[in-house]
Amino acid sequence: MTDRKGPVLIEVEADTDDSRPSPADAPPVPEPAPLVDPASGRAMQTAAVLAARRPSRLARWFWSLALTLLGVVVSVAAWDFVTGLIARMPLLGYGVTALIAAFLVVLLAIAIREMAAFARLGRIDALHRAADQALADNDLSAARKLTERLTALYKGREETRWGRDRLAERGAEQFDAESLLGLAETELLAPLDRAAATEVEAAARQVATVTALVPLALADVATALTANIRMIRRVAEIYGGRSGTLGGLRLTRAVMSHLVATGAVAVGDDMISSVAGGGVLGKLSRRFGEGIVNGALTARVGVAAMEVCRPLPFRREKRPSVSALVKRALTGLFAGAAG
Repeated sequence: MTDRKGPVLIEVEADTDDSRPSPADAPPVPEPAPLVDPASGRAMQTAAVLAARRPSRLARWFWSLALTLLGVVVSVAAWDFVTGLIARMPLLGYGVTALIAAFLVVLLAIAIREMAAFARLGRIDALHRAADQALADNDLSAARKLTERLTALYKGREETRWGRDRLAERGAEQFDAESLLGLAETELLAPLDRAAATEVEAAARQVATVTALVPLALADVATALTANIRMIRRVAEIYGGRSGTLGGLRLTRAVMSHLVATGAVAVGDDMISSVAGGGVLGKLSRRFGEGIVNGALTARVGVAAMEVCRPLPFRREKRPSVSALVKRALTGLFAGAAG
C-alpha cells in the first residue's frame, strides 16, 4: 500500500435533482425580542372591565334577598333589645331608643340625598337631549327655553356669574338655535370645561405615578379604579350633577361601558401610539411605560366623562384633546426616566 501525499480529489457526479431545498427558501431569521416589553395599559383595561361589568340576575337576587333578610334580623333584634332594656332600665332604654331614632333619621337623609343625586343626573341628561333636539330642528324657541334652564341650573355658582350676565345681555341678539346655544356654551360652560380638564389631568397624573413607582401586585389596578371613580364624580359635580355614592357608581359604569363597548380603552390606536410609541418606551423601563399608557387611558376616560356629564354637546367649544391633556398631566413627571 503506497502512501499518497498531497490533496485528494473526489469526483462528484453533477446533481440534476431540483427537489433539494434552496437557501432562498429558508425562513427569515426571527427578530430578537425587545429588551423592554411593550406597555399594554393592563391596569386601566382591567379597571374599566371591572367598573363596566354588570352583576348577573342571580347575583342581584342573591344580594337583594340577603340584604333584606339581614335588615329584618337586625330590626327584630334591635326591637327585642330596646323593649327588654326599657323593661329592665327605663331611662337607659329610652336613651338607646333615641340613638336608634337618630340613626334612622340619618339613613333617611342619606336616602333622600341619593334620590336627589339621581334627579340631578337625570336633569343633566334631559338638558343634553333637549340640546340635541333643538340643534337638529333648529328650534330657536326651544333653544331659548333651554338657555333659561341652564341659567337656572348655574344660578348659585359664582364662577358662572359673569357668563350668565353676558348670556343675558347677548342672548336676544341671536336669531338661530345654533348661535344661541353656542353663546351659552362659550359663556357658561367654558370655565367649567377648564375645571373639569384640570381634574382629568390630576387623575391621569396620579394613575401614572402609582403605576410607575409602586411595584405591588394589583396596586395599580386599585389605584386606577378608585382614581377614575373619583374623577368621574368630580367631573359630574363641576357640571352641576353631583352624583352621590350610588349615582357615582352608576355614572362610572355608564362611562366605562361606553368605552369598553367602543374599544376606546385599548392600546394601539391614534393617541396611545403617539404617546407610548416605540421610541419613547425604548428609553423607559416597563413600569414607566405602563404608567404613561395608564395615564393616557385615564385621560381618555375623563374626556368621555366630560361628554356624558356636560349639559350641552361640544359644538362651538373644542372637545378636549386627550394627547394635550396627557402632555400637560405628565410634563416633568418622568423627566429623568430617559436618562
